[in-house]
Amino acid sequence: MYKNKITQAFLLGAGLAVAATSTLSFAADVPAGTKLAAKQELVRGNGTEVASIDPHKTEGVPESNVIRDLLEGLVNQDATGNTIPGVAESWETTDNKTFVFHLRKNAKWSNGDPVTAEDFVYSFKRAVDPATASPYSWYLEMTTMENAADIIAGKKDKETLGVKALDANTLEIKLESAVPYFVKMMGHTTVKPVHRATVEKWGDQWTKPEHFVGNGAYVLDKWVVNERMELKRNPNYWDNEHTVINKVTYLPIENQVSEMNRFLSGEIQITNELPLEHFKRLKKEHPESIQVQGNLCTYYYGFNNQKAPFNDVRVRKALSYAIDRNIITDAILGQGQKPAYFLTPEITAGFHPEMPAYGKMTQKERIAEAKKLLAEAGYDKSNPLKFTLLYNTSENHKKIATAVQSMWKTTLGVDVALENQEWKTFLDTRRSGGYDVTRAGWCGDYNEASSFLSLMQSNNSSNDQKYHSAEYDAVMEKAMNTTSDAEREALYVDAEKLLARDMPLAPIYQYVKSRLVSPTVGGYPAGNAEDKIYAKDLYIKAQ
Repeated sequence: MYKNKITQAFLLGAGLAVAATSTLSFAADVPAGTKLAAKQELVRGNGTEVASIDPHKTEGVPESNVIRDLLEGLVNQDATGNTIPGVAESWETTDNKTFVFHLRKNAKWSNGDPVTAEDFVYSFKRAVDPATASPYSWYLEMTTMENAADIIAGKKDKETLGVKALDANTLEIKLESAVPYFVKMMGHTTVKPVHRATVEKWGDQWTKPEHFVGNGAYVLDKWVVNERMELKRNPNYWDNEHTVINKVTYLPIENQVSEMNRFLSGEIQITNELPLEHFKRLKKEHPESIQVQGNLCTYYYGFNNQKAPFNDVRVRKALSYAIDRNIITDAILGQGQKPAYFLTPEITAGFHPEMPAYGKMTQKERIAEAKKLLAEAGYDKSNPLKFTLLYNTSENHKKIATAVQSMWKTTLGVDVALENQEWKTFLDTRRSGGYDVTRAGWCGDYNEASSFLSLMQSNNSSNDQKYHSAEYDAVMEKAMNTTSDAEREALYVDAEKLLARDMPLAPIYQYVKSRLVSPTVGGYPAGNAEDKIYAKDLYIKAQ
């Protein structure tokens, strides 16, 4: 969902062994002379109630936001998106296939147990175990970790996964193919560790506040469903001495106007997003609080490719072409979003997509082509196309859905019913294929094109569109197995061409992340393209 490429800090080129340094402090960096507030507490809007805080049971951005504070993986990111040490203080590889991570000897769980290499071995095996039913198990397959694909498919035992504890503080991971950006992939939610004894004792109840054991800078203190989650400092966190914020509260507010009002009243210091209709006013009246940054995400509508009439490419193309993306980005959103005609955002590192033919047309030409395609598929005024558009509860999503509904009706005579569901139900409905057309968004799990393009592979459990193309799968498999960056990018461009040809989904816009951030919040990572915020890196300034 959730929620990146080789960093400037640690270049992992083929055949180049690189170790990260452990001599720097990566927690809150408070500038000299800054006067801190006496009360170091942060309140964040999080968009919706989280489905879970088990890293192996989640797939969404709201969940990752919280888990980032509760659990720490091998690596983290800094304010500008560079990969930096987490539990691993250094690592090396000589071939981009075998990676050795050296864990901090002072890393501990919140109950005082040491964090060991075995914890990662257990957690990675748990993530790929079919019994766990992780919606993101495919992510480990994408790393090409030895036997991950066969374990997920039920062909091999989880114990054969290519991960081994060489000793308590040394973790070895073996890949089937060279992946030069593998270390970046280790910053994702799905590869964060869980405390084995706690999980085995409490099962699915291990995430309750009274049972929770984590290794992040914070621990779960209170959880009132649909109201708030409260996190408190973890005194056993290895870098607790550099953590400033004492308490973090996440509020599941789905209505952006309500969230804005609670921010303006001083109750919230960081909102999840902005109400679209208030953006210009807020920019004028509260410019010091507006944060807008490029975001490694694409907003799109997914078609159920296995369900008639969306198993007809002509219908999918007609609906996609009839969406006036410029109206959505300029008139409805108006915060710097870019119209999208391909899945992978242009800000993705090392990727330069080619504009597909339909993206070069005028909107008038696209509509003419859409009418022609829909007529060929057997739909006209006497036999109008009718279906339901599903979106998760949010005023912003509703505005876009209403606009697209009108575009389809006006230009194509299509009758669209709108249906909204709360987040957890929405995810379940999408995953089960119980929809016609659905709102979706995808944010890169790492800053590399495969983080987007792998989504459409047949074996990806997050491929809710049920798009199955042997040709597409072959292109992506070839891309994953080449050691040439230039050849890989060319294959990614070919993959985008296939998506434009088959239109399993309709890209709509490339995100920016816009929200309200109180000027009292220090350390806010405005330059992080993945919008990864760690409360341990923040602090509250005195007013």
